[in-house]
Amino acid sequence: MARFEYNDSHRSRSKGFMMFLPLLAFAGIIGLFAFATNILSSGTTSRQRESLENALKNDIIYCYATTGRYPTDLDFIKSEYGLTYDEDLFFIDYHVQGTNVYPDVTILERKTN
Repeated sequence: MARFEYNDSHRSRSKGFMMFLPLLAFAGIIGLFAFATNILSSGTTSRQRESLENALKNDIIYCYATTGRYPTDLDFIKSEYGLTYDEDLFFIDYHVQGTNVYPDVTILERKTN
């Protein structure tokens, strides 16, 4: 009658796995959430950079159109045209080559920890 005897060892192994399964699913959901957040964050930063480039370009061209010369420095654009940006996130390298030559503008993204 050995075939009708119940062996409890198989059941205890599957019970241990079943207790581990929700923890594994929870860890997977957290990992997926972190991955999605990282992707959305990088997309937002690139859109902010693009918006900053457009705003800066428009301010420089508007200054030239109204005054006949390009802005002398970045602080002039900030004070006269209201340029605002996240200085902790972006660094703007602004070099004037002359009053009638378009300035050399480079926008760099700062590393965040």
